[in-house]
Amino acid sequence: MSDTLWFKDAIIYELHVKTFHDSDADGVGDFRGLIEKLDYLQELGISAIWLLPFYPSPLKDDGYDIANYLDVNPNYGTLDDFRAFLNAAHDRGLRVITELVINHTSDQNPWFQKSRRAPSGSPERELYVWSDTAEKYKDARIIFKDFETSNWSWDPIAKAYYWHRFYSHQPDLNFDNPAVHKLVEQVCDFWLSLGVDGLRLDAIPYLYEREGSNCENLPETHIYLKKLRSHIDAHFSDRMLLAEANQWPEDAAAYFGNGDESHMNFHFPLMPRMFMALQMEDRFPIIDILEQTPPIPDNCQWAMFLRNHDELTLEMVTDEERDYMWRVYANDPTARINLGIRRRLAPLLANSRRKIELLNILLFSLPGTPVLYYGDEIGMGDNFYLGDRNGCRTPMQWSADRNAGFSKANPQQLYLPITIDPEYHYEAINVENHQKNLSSLLWWMRRVIAMRKNYRAFSRGSLEFLFPENPKVLAFLRRSEDETILVVVNLSRFSQPAELDLAKFSGCVPME
Repeated sequence: MSDTLWFKDAIIYELHVKTFHDSDADGVGDFRGLIEKLDYLQELGISAIWLLPFYPSPLKDDGYDIANYLDVNPNYGTLDDFRAFLNAAHDRGLRVITELVINHTSDQNPWFQKSRRAPSGSPERELYVWSDTAEKYKDARIIFKDFETSNWSWDPIAKAYYWHRFYSHQPDLNFDNPAVHKLVEQVCDFWLSLGVDGLRLDAIPYLYEREGSNCENLPETHIYLKKLRSHIDAHFSDRMLLAEANQWPEDAAAYFGNGDESHMNFHFPLMPRMFMALQMEDRFPIIDILEQTPPIPDNCQWAMFLRNHDELTLEMVTDEERDYMWRVYANDPTARINLGIRRRLAPLLANSRRKIELLNILLFSLPGTPVLYYGDEIGMGDNFYLGDRNGCRTPMQWSADRNAGFSKANPQQLYLPITIDPEYHYEAINVENHQKNLSSLLWWMRRVIAMRKNYRAFSRGSLEFLFPENPKVLAFLRRSEDETILVVVNLSRFSQPAELDLAKFSGCVPME
């Protein structure tokens, strides 16, 4: 496992430890339960597991509010359980990516508790962003506008305002303070020394604040990322940084630097446009956004996804496009949250197997490393009445047994209820049923993942669009030194005629 560019050929599977499998019947998934299901993931064909935060936390934001960066939430097990999981994954050739949430902490973190009690100007106080007035940085937008009215909150203990780009219980760290850099390096070193293969950098564009700016994508952020990357490169080999920068392509691509910032970056603007192209039956949204995407350094790669643990974000679309997406994919206002849609893949696509397959084909054949969200390989449903984004975070459905085979606990004890929507009921939609049926979505996904891994042109090849006259047909070439793959996608519900100009391949014989 020593290829430094392993992430280019990876197929990443995103899961939350608490959602996957419960080994001790307490209603919450844990590392021991996850170890029991690693064979399933290996059979699926994925090559890397991305774990959502599993640190001690008040869990007001599903673990993204971290109270201690150097331990495991006791609900999920112990540090030894994590080590056992890491070894078991590595034994199966699976890499492990964890979360590095450095923009903010929980307000229960000892760092913040010391900071709010420390005198103004002291080293402890300076770990966070404090102010005597809530009038600073007025040009910064409020991200969670359904929940927060300001980026500042008053702290009665400190008798000052603290800055938070997300929830008010998540104060932002002060990256103008070198002591914060030191703390982050200690956290990185701790997990990478254990053997973690990659770190996802959560909410990376918001690290710094400057008056007169929107406090996003500031030059200081890129300078800091270069520093963090060089620290990691100097101490560890074959490790990867994956940036979460929900930005337009040009701003997002800046997080690769000159190949000296993050190795990978999510392509947020492409994701909603795949859904748009499918609904409009027109290739334009996909081609348009990929043509706006600047070339990236050779040692870098985009991460591609259809769904994840958050809402399907519509921040990186125009107002008209957002209204269109809400109208066609979230007719029920309850399905909308912040600037997005809180639904899983199958319900978004009205459980249409053909549409699910088509979007997955795009995910696996366009440039970038595909990221799958747990449960989407069997077409799991959701429950947006659970509030916040919990509807997409329900327990994995393993079988038709009690609690869908997820846990032996009393059903009332589960961290969230199992899906019992008639169309997505766990007795019908579960891994065991899918494994028995060779024409199921799970078997189809296994075959597509195997196909993707067989051809390096998909993971490392160039992209060239063909332009048939019929706009309902998307056609493109993926090419590497010794492979040329022609992908033709019909975005329409109906059969479509299309003529492709393949004159430069005269003499070649196409193989399906």
